[in-house]
Amino acid sequence: MRGTLPPLTLLALLLAFALWNGDRITGDTGRWRAQLQRADTLAQAEDWAGAAGALAESHADWTRRQTYLHIVSQHSAVDEAEAMYRRCQAFAAVQELSEFRAEVAGLREQLRLLAEMERLSIRNIL
Repeated sequence: MRGTLPPLTLLALLLAFALWNGDRITGDTGRWRAQLQRADTLAQAEDWAGAAGALAESHADWTRRQTYLHIVSQHSAVDEAEAMYRRCQAFAAVQELSEFRAEVAGLREQLRLLAEMERLSIRNIL
């Protein structure tokens, strides 16, 4: 019994971290998705300054978590979301509503998938 305690403790710690990480990323991506929804709503109202500001706020929030995301997530998923943020900013700058809305919708979906990849589930284990 004594020899199994350290490995079981390690497994319990890894499980606890996986659960915490999934919850943390789900919370972060939910916040970013809400910020992007706000930017989309402002763009629809043709408040481009407000939309660009909301997008900049979301991107700054996203940027603060970059190091952590690169450690725990797939680099390609994080890099794709970053590229999508940049495209959203470009469409907001030229006030191209249809392209902006499409890119924001794609980015929101990319963030949802990022959270899903980190969630502890049978689908992710198998």
